[in-house]
Amino acid sequence: MQTNPFTPEDQQRIVNAIREAEKATSGEIRVHVEPHCATADPVQRAIAVFAQLGMHQTKEQNGVLFYLAHADRKFAVVGDKGINDKVPADFWESTKDLIRSHFAIGHYVEGLSRGIEKAGQQLKQYFPYDGETDTNELADEISFD
Repeated sequence: MQTNPFTPEDQQRIVNAIREAEKATSGEIRVHVEPHCATADPVQRAIAVFAQLGMHQTKEQNGVLFYLAHADRKFAVVGDKGINDKVPADFWESTKDLIRSHFAIGHYVEGLSRGIEKAGQQLKQYFPYDGETDTNELADEISFD
């Protein structure tokens, strides 16, 4: 059963943030939302969803997944090997801190949008867009379980 805590307008804001972040990079960003985290650790669940969505199949291994289990109030941000090898060691933790600061005051769309923007900046730095060969390898729409 699909549960969606976001209005259509909220969803469009998130998708727009993804599209904006991906404009300058070959990197791929996805958002996955579900009510409950199937594992105790949201990072482990995010890794499973990453594989389920086929995100490991990007050419440069530069996919980033924002995972949210809204009813459980858990989230994670995970990147593939290509981006993980390049970003600073504390990048994902600082991104989660940024998101958490917005989530803490109930601003979920803003938190996700800011996190997506921050990830997009890193992707742009390490995987700049090449108009000759780049294609959008993964859907920009939010996936739900």
